[in-house]
Amino acid sequence: MDKLRRVLSGQEENEELGLTAQVLDASTLSYSTRVKWFVICFAGGILCSILGSALLFLPNGIKLFAVFYTLGNIAALSSTCFLMGPLKQLKRMFEPSRLIATIVMLLCLILTLCAVFWWHKKGLAIIFCILQFLAMTWYSISYIPFARDAVIKCFTTCLS
Repeated sequence: MDKLRRVLSGQEENEELGLTAQVLDASTLSYSTRVKWFVICFAGGILCSILGSALLFLPNGIKLFAVFYTLGNIAALSSTCFLMGPLKQLKRMFEPSRLIATIVMLLCLILTLCAVFWWHKKGLAIIFCILQFLAMTWYSISYIPFARDAVIKCFTTCLS
């Protein structure tokens, strides 16, 4: 458990990176506070996404849906900054194994809002929200060892 705390708080990697990285990645929050804020931020993200989905059925609710759904995904994504720190999170987001999922996810976040506010295309906004969800899911399971391989194997088995 102690090893997990060190990895999530970034202490293990900071020992190797030197003083500059320690100063940039340091957090004054305790481990329990970081976990609490992770849960709060992640739950807030899920709540925003659900609220956005409920607002979809209101007249002209597509704009609120797009905003709340996108804010929910941003909150859920940023919640991990409380566990590992913002710099470590950014480094991990752009690792080669997550690069495509990260780019698709960030691009879809922007395109969702563009589709609603500038292009006024409701169907396109829904498609971009679905792509947000898929990219966020693919990005999230990249943190679970062998999860991507299991998902691919499951889909190929189901399709065969």
